Amino acid sequence: MFRFFLCLTGLLVLGSSFAASTHPRDSLRDPYFGEALYYAHQGRYFDAIARLDTELGQHYGVDEPGLDPLHYHIGEAEFDVGDFELYYRMHHRAGRAIKRVLQGNVAESVRNEAIFRLARIYFQKDQPVNAFHALEQIHGEVPERIRDDLDFLRAQVFMANGRFPDAVKVLGPLQNAKGLEGFSAYNLGIALWRSGKQEEGGRQLDKAGQVTGSEDGTLAIRDKSNLVLGSNLLENRHPDLARTYLERVRLQGPYSNRALLAAGWADVSLEQYDRALVPWTILVKRNVTDEAVQEGWLALPFAYRKLNAYGKAALLYESALQAFGNELDKLASSIKSIREGKFLKALVREEVKRDRDWVVKLRELPETPETYYLMELMASHDFQSSLKNYLDLEELRKKLVFWEGDLDAYEDLIELRKAYYQPLLPDIDRAFRVLDSRMRLRLEQRDHVAGRIKAMLVSPRPDFLATADERVMLQKLARIERAARKRQSTGQAEILERIKRLKGVLQWHIYTEYDRRLTEAYKHLQALDADVEKLKKQYHSFVRTRQAAKQSYEGYEITQRLRVRVREAKEKVDTLMARQGHMLEVMAINELELRSRRLEEYQVKARFAMADSYDRAVQLQSPESQN
Repeated sequence: MFRFFLCLTGLLVLGSSFAASTHPRDSLRDPYFGEALYYAHQGRYFDAIARLDTELGQHYGVDEPGLDPLHYHIGEAEFDVGDFELYYRMHHRAGRAIKRVLQGNVAESVRNEAIFRLARIYFQKDQPVNAFHALEQIHGEVPERIRDDLDFLRAQVFMANGRFPDAVKVLGPLQNAKGLEGFSAYNLGIALWRSGKQEEGGRQLDKAGQVTGSEDGTLAIRDKSNLVLGSNLLENRHPDLARTYLERVRLQGPYSNRALLAAGWADVSLEQYDRALVPWTILVKRNVTDEAVQEGWLALPFAYRKLNAYGKAALLYESALQAFGNELDKLASSIKSIREGKFLKALVREEVKRDRDWVVKLRELPETPETYYLMELMASHDFQSSLKNYLDLEELRKKLVFWEGDLDAYEDLIELRKAYYQPLLPDIDRAFRVLDSRMRLRLEQRDHVAGRIKAMLVSPRPDFLATADERVMLQKLARIERAARKRQSTGQAEILERIKRLKGVLQWHIYTEYDRRLTEAYKHLQALDADVEKLKKQYHSFVRTRQAAKQSYEGYEITQRLRVRVREAKEKVDTLMARQGHMLEVMAINELELRSRRLEEYQVKARFAMADSYDRAVQLQSPESQN
């Protein structure tokens, strides 16, 4: 019991470090990382892990991770994915994630924080030796926000390994640590007590039993400290002191029933039977499913017997028998209901789990009598862990069913795309091929012109820049010249001279305007380049659109593989759920059968005590006894 409560208080306190580590920064730059944090703060760790795993995989898969906004938070993301896996009870994966950080080239403070988280994983897995060896590796600078949590974890590990004097040394400075009020005081008292310093441990538990605070955890620690101290004093035959501490326990707290029972026995030890009636009368009016209340049904008439009120005792024993009989009927009905599968159906009802006190709400459901004792079953750490595993499997099963529906919708969407694009693409492709050939021709012509202009910068060629009119004129003059040379006439020389003069005028214009024409040609080429660039963008845009249209319905055979994987996962989950559910049912039935045997023993005691009380009551009323 001590080990269970030690682990429970550790989980309550160490949860504060998760809140600090996963709190989103004011300068959060990656929205997908923020989405993972959002799901984590909602308690949806499966969704948080899926989001963050995907984001980390994409981050490490890109060519330049420095351009990905996640690189601003990569260290925190690596830590948080381990935390999420830890809170989802994926201890193996969480340990590997944190070990990867340890093996990297990281700062000392980062490394120490990773070791702290790894040690916490070992401790929560009930591996205190591994947790101790991990904590021994912490050296140097420790982040301020985890210093108190680290020391508290170290103390818990010492206690779990039986090194209580070492735990005392660590817990001493933590008495005023923020967030550990009551927890450190209680654990220090237990450590002192287990170290053989009962007197000093008692004083510390007394201090823990008076810690101030209104939070549920602090109040529970206060009640627990007073109950532990009072019970120990009662066992060591100091009932007068024990009652002082037992009276500090709240009447409505989780330890109130046990405190009322112990307070009554303290009065009995002092032979103050009339005072014992007060706490036990309060106790028997409470829910009879509680073990302390059931014992109180036997203790209360015992006190009346000690006061010689045998008639009242006999009536109370009779009431106890009736109460025990009713509870035995409930237990028998509960066992039958569990075997019929109603217990597991009640556990997975959504309308129940939405309530914070869903375990209590289960009691109000019809056809689930087994839940009368569920609160006591939930006190078992093994049962609680198995229950969480079963609920996680149920959530995973629902997700797999939902994903199957998503795959159906996805395939329908692909078919709709195919039916829309496939008839259109052949006509588009034919038109595109015509335009593509024309475009290639024009681009070749442009490249040819550009090559000539570039060559003219080195080797001038004015004739290349002649205008169309000038070329036509030169061609006409060439024809006239050929015709004149063929004709032998007296005016031939004059005609050739005039032709030469006209050609000279044209050549003079071509050569004298060469620089201006070259500049204009270069400017026109630049303007053409701008149009060509726009044409290329449109071309590539069309190509991408064309490819996207085809790729929107081709190459999606992966959905079939995913469907097979989902189906296989569903079969595996169903098998695991059946095994886990059977385990829960067996644990519940064993617990209820144990309760039944205990109640049967109480019945036997109550019957004998009732008979004896009736006999004594009759004897007191007989004339002989009066004489």
